[in-house]
Amino acid sequence: MSTPQLRRSRTDRKVAGVSGGLATHFNIDPLLVRVLFVAFALCGSAGIWVYLLLWLLVPQE
Repeated sequence: MSTPQLRRSRTDRKVAGVSGGLATHFNIDPLLVRVLFVAFALCGSAGIWVYLLLWLLVPQE
């Protein structure tokens, strides 16, 4: 079984589809990914920078 390619989600999105795309890629709940981004954002803003970087680098579905 092959892993789906990492793409930003068009349907499961709140801002840019990064969390939805990561959740689909790793076959986990999107809410978990969103909570992790918020937790990292509160711990020194790393989550914000990672999210923005993925928004720019990961293509949309």
